[in-house]
Amino acid sequence: MSKPKVVFTQMPHAEGLPAPAYATSGSAGFDLRAALPDGSMTINRGDYCLIPTGLKMMIPEGFEAQVRPRSGLAFKHGITVLNSPGTIDSDYRGEIGVLLINYGKREFEIKHGDRIAQLVVSAVQQIHLVGVDKLDKTERGEGGFGSTGVK
Repeated sequence: MSKPKVVFTQMPHAEGLPAPAYATSGSAGFDLRAALPDGSMTINRGDYCLIPTGLKMMIPEGFEAQVRPRSGLAFKHGITVLNSPGTIDSDYRGEIGVLLINYGKREFEIKHGDRIAQLVVSAVQQIHLVGVDKLDKTERGEGGFGSTGVK
């Protein structure tokens, strides 16, 4: 079975960074790295910022890329992706940026080349939307958050 192909280019500010690659044969995503050749960035407690990766990609039609947090950054430092998962559509051709937020107890410094998030490419299907006046009834009905209980 052939794998879908994602074409990428590294921008000048990502020069010297490793090309994106899966860490293991079972990895669902590959790491995104901070492209900060002129120094580092600090995210203060409770603050967020957009971190450049220096990557541009061509995601195949029928797929999306999802920017997801790295578990180690979340667990050890309270750093996560603010709009998680951030979706990159197949027709986007700009630089991939990672919107990180610091929920940790102290400021966090990001340096050039640091692994800051992971990217998972998944198949998606567009649907046909049909407007109606009334929806079919179900057992659950309009029960929202917590309506199905805890156990």
